This record gives sequence, C-alpha cells and structure tokens, in this order.
Amino acid sequence: MLDKFIGHFEESGHWIGNVCLAAHNRGYENNYFAEAKKLKKGDKIIYCYKGSCREYLVEKNDIIQDTDLSCLEDTEENTITLITCVENEENYRRRIKAIENK
Repeated sequence: MLDKFIGHFEESGHWIGNVCLAAHNRGYENNYFAEAKKLKKGDKIIYCYKGSCREYLVEKNDIIQDTDLSCLEDTEENTITLITCVENEENYRRRIKAIENK
C-alpha cells in the first residue's frame, strides 16, 4: 500500500497526540517522503485531516533501528512522526519528529 499512499500507524492518533505516518522516499512511483532527509530543526510540516490542517515544526531528524517502536508512543502534546527508509540500510529507518506550532 505504501507504493500508492502515505501509511498511518494504527497505534497512533489521527489528530490528537502523536500522529505517526510512513511512506517511501525513493524507488516507487509515489515517493511522498523523497525530501525527508533534508528536513532540519525548525522546518514546517503541514498535516491535514478531515478538512482541518495543523502546522508542526521539526525537532529532530535522525536514524533509528527498524525495531525501535518508541517513536510510536503517544504524547501529551500534539506531535507528528514521519518514518521512512534509509538508503541501502535495511535495518534502519529515518525518523522525523515535529511538534505542533501553536
């Protein structure tokens, strides 16, 4: 499904708390996170759900083990977590964590 859409981790919220999304960044027809590795602290991410949009500011862009599920944990503040592959590193994922800009 990720070759056509951005995926949503079922464990995460859709609007409140930590919204966790995954997508490809290369090698497929739809590479929604193709520019993810370029995101840096302070960059904006706009997330829209059911007609409402929220702005988030990137806090970190790092590499984690593919087994590290801590990024899916819920948060008290509204955050968004983007997960994508790391080129030629099948056991790792890129994680972008951003906090709602109020």
